[in-house]
Amino acid sequence: MPSSVINHFSYDIESGTLKIAFVSGMIYQYRKVPQQIYDMFKASGSKGRYFNHFIRGKFKYKKLKSK
Repeated sequence: MPSSVINHFSYDIESGTLKIAFVSGMIYQYRKVPQQIYDMFKASGSKGRYFNHFIRGKFKYKKLKSK
């Protein structure tokens, strides 16, 4: 399902790294994200809402790019 906030995302199972590209052009890399969190994020009907409740502020992150 498309998101009005998140453009696309990817996940590396081995490192638990979740990379999220927002429609604003900002790209963040979240570390040590459990696969279950990623699976639920991928399946969620509202990516933005899921991100705000279960990812934002819960994992260490690194800003990779800004617009």
